[in-house]
Amino acid sequence: MQTILKYLIALPIFIFLVLIIWLFFGSPKKAEKITWGVNFSVKQSDFLELDPKENYLAILDDLKAKNIKISVHWDLIEPENNVYDFKDLDWQVIEAQKRDVNLILAIGMKTPRWPECHLPQWAWNLNKEEQQNEILKYLEEIVFRYKDYSNISAWQVENEPFFKFGSCPWSDESFLKKEVLLVKQLDPARPIIITDSGEISTWNKAAKIGDLVGFTTYRNVWQEQVKGYFSYNPWLTPMFYSRRAQLVKQIYHKKAIGIELQAEPWCRNSIMNASLKEQEKTMSLDHFKQAIKFARDTGIDTYYFWGAEWWHWMKTKQGHPEYWEEAKKVFSE
Repeated sequence: MQTILKYLIALPIFIFLVLIIWLFFGSPKKAEKITWGVNFSVKQSDFLELDPKENYLAILDDLKAKNIKISVHWDLIEPENNVYDFKDLDWQVIEAQKRDVNLILAIGMKTPRWPECHLPQWAWNLNKEEQQNEILKYLEEIVFRYKDYSNISAWQVENEPFFKFGSCPWSDESFLKKEVLLVKQLDPARPIIITDSGEISTWNKAAKIGDLVGFTTYRNVWQEQVKGYFSYNPWLTPMFYSRRAQLVKQIYHKKAIGIELQAEPWCRNSIMNASLKEQEKTMSLDHFKQAIKFARDTGIDTYYFWGAEWWHWMKTKQGHPEYWEEAKKVFSE
């Protein structure tokens, strides 16, 4: 009886150790070719005191990125209830189409860049049910307007909806499903991306709801909980990302892509309040090169950089073109 009891105690420990070894250790087979893209936000360009159009054209014509994910911020598109301003987004989509550049449009209440939830001022005064009704109307306007553009490759519905980050009034998984259903009804031909944290999530919920899973990859960050800078190296290995992508494929028959590959600083008080020396704690040129190598080492074949606006800021405002030039090498492959 004691022997059986020992085995019963030892078995879960053994399984746990095997799982850890399987998840973290080893070297994935490298992808034969990686599809590289960038994220772009008008708000981030404005925050860095850049001209958004100049920034965007530089990404298209100098960087020559062929895949861009655009954050479509609700408060910029619908500044007044039922009054839409598509001028800037129309221009971005058309300029990309001229150059055969594929776009992902990130839409919803929560879209990339702080404060994450970009509600118009008028919507903050509504209750939750009213806000959700307005979001569905807003999504309908967006999808109807852009679904006939051939260079829209996918829709990202909300941003990291299962990760509690940002200034948001609520999160609601059942409402997310309604949003996804609506977008699929309006445009059944295109896949829907649901994003999730690459560091602290299994990606299961995202895989159940989306056609594609988009995960983040952050290596060096300011960690508010410990009041200091924190590195995920060497704790989270390329295999850690590769194995979860395999599980998504095997269990859900779906693909996982790197939707945010850190390529800009994550500072304690934001970029504009940090010295270049402070910024280098989480994103030096060496960090940038390491991030590129890390992405290659996962074996995952699609990655979108997070930080193209910052590269342009470093080049044009700070006299440091090396990040921009390093990125150009990647996009010229």
